[in-house]
Amino acid sequence: MHRSVRAVLTSSVLWALVGAAGVAGAAVRVPQVPVAGTALSTFLQSQGQAINVNTDQVDAQRQAVPNTTNFQMFTYGPGVGSTSVGLYNAALAAPALFQIMPVAVAPGWFAIAAFRTAPTRLVVNLFDAATALQGTTTHVGADASDFSFYATGAAGTSWQQDSRNAAGAVRMLVFNGTGTKSGNTWLAFETSATGAADYADLIALVNLSLSPVSDAKTTWGRVKALFQGRAR
Repeated sequence: MHRSVRAVLTSSVLWALVGAAGVAGAAVRVPQVPVAGTALSTFLQSQGQAINVNTDQVDAQRQAVPNTTNFQMFTYGPGVGSTSVGLYNAALAAPALFQIMPVAVAPGWFAIAAFRTAPTRLVVNLFDAATALQGTTTHVGADASDFSFYATGAAGTSWQQDSRNAAGAVRMLVFNGTGTKSGNTWLAFETSATGAADYADLIALVNLSLSPVSDAKTTWGRVKALFQGRAR
């Protein structure tokens, strides 16, 4: 591993641990969403996870982290190579999509994303499976204090916030990591337009312990500040 990449990875892990410290875990989702088949359960078991996909779903549709947080994202499943993943400002009615993992990735690729201020932004560094840097993207306006995740594929966009999906459908499930992945969060997306939802089309792992944000948190002042930040 290149020395510069090792330094970035070490910094990322340290910042993620700092960001996760003292964050209260989210409650379980009520009611739990039916998961079709065994694909998601089988995958999580292959990762050494003690997760019951039908009873351990976390109630998180938008979340917050400290505004200097770094985190890594890895993606898995049949959607790798055909689905982009990122985050958006949860408070906005028509948010911009801040891509973290593009469509053009292969298994083993990962991203290191960093929230920064002055201006408010998300800096994304993309690496291949050999840890070679493939590109850097800066998304001005990405808000660490209130964001959600999305996945976009051939069938459209699946949103972490149920209310943004057609008919309020659940298109993403959240699980707390266990064992060696304690303090991490699993994001399980349903991206297909037909068939029973197995939430195994695209699975992302972020080394963050996410703190949920309630809908009541949004203010017009915050919304205006986000637009002003994007205009800089």
